Amino acid sequence: MTGLRRLMLAAGFALSLAAGPIAHAQTEPVETPIVIGQSYALPSAIYGGTREINVWLPPGYAESGQTYPVLYLLDGGQQQDFHHISGIAQLGTIVGTTRDVIVVGVGSVDRRNELALPTENPELIARYPTQGQSSRMRDFLWKEVEPFVEGRFRTNGETALMGESLAGLFVVETFLKEPQMFDAYVAVSPSLWWDGGQLARQSGAHLRDHSNDPRTLILTMGDEGPEAQALMDTLTASLRDHALPGVTWEFQPRPTETHATIYHGAALDAFRRLYAVPPAQ
Repeated sequence: MTGLRRLMLAAGFALSLAAGPIAHAQTEPVETPIVIGQSYALPSAIYGGTREINVWLPPGYAESGQTYPVLYLLDGGQQQDFHHISGIAQLGTIVGTTRDVIVVGVGSVDRRNELALPTENPELIARYPTQGQSSRMRDFLWKEVEPFVEGRFRTNGETALMGESLAGLFVVETFLKEPQMFDAYVAVSPSLWWDGGQLARQSGAHLRDHSNDPRTLILTMGDEGPEAQALMDTLTASLRDHALPGVTWEFQPRPTETHATIYHGAALDAFRRLYAVPPAQ
């Protein structure tokens, strides 16, 4: 250490003593929780216990007095798809590219039990002995979740159902068998392979029973191989052959995406399609 530096340090120490004691305690940053939405343990007579329901409300909901459409999200648990789908809704609100929408995430517990239709395939039954109770989940949505949401939040009666993979299969099955449940359906890479593709192969029979009530179906799939594509082709052929004036449907292939990468971009496009901001008058 040079003589000049010693003199400077000594002078600084002397000044500090003259000024009195220095407080050395460091102030801790203030910690505030980030609140994304509200989680409810919804009592369910159908399931005999409580089920996780997560709700995201648009910014300004409390003060607006407005009513809103509702998107019901399958696999909507906090550790599932709730955060990234509600984030898409938030982005659309912030930048003004989509209408405000309430996102209701319905958490899954046993996905093959809750989202898959019954199968007679012995291999699937042996591997997934609890499978095939999708009708029970539809009852839960119809009789318990929707009444809870409509009774607690300001909704405008416009509803949509979204899901990916097995949840996408559930979306397609619900559209085909109980189309009156929702106004719009979004199925991302639906697992049409389940039960040997029977749902896709029987889709024409279900469509013959449809009414002409207005509804929308959005289908999309990544590069998942020729067998998966063939089943999607079977489904879309049925939709073309049994065209109903009230039903608007589209299939958007995404050949550059895989089953693991498709969801976020597909969900963003679905939001822009379903909740487009009306053009300025």
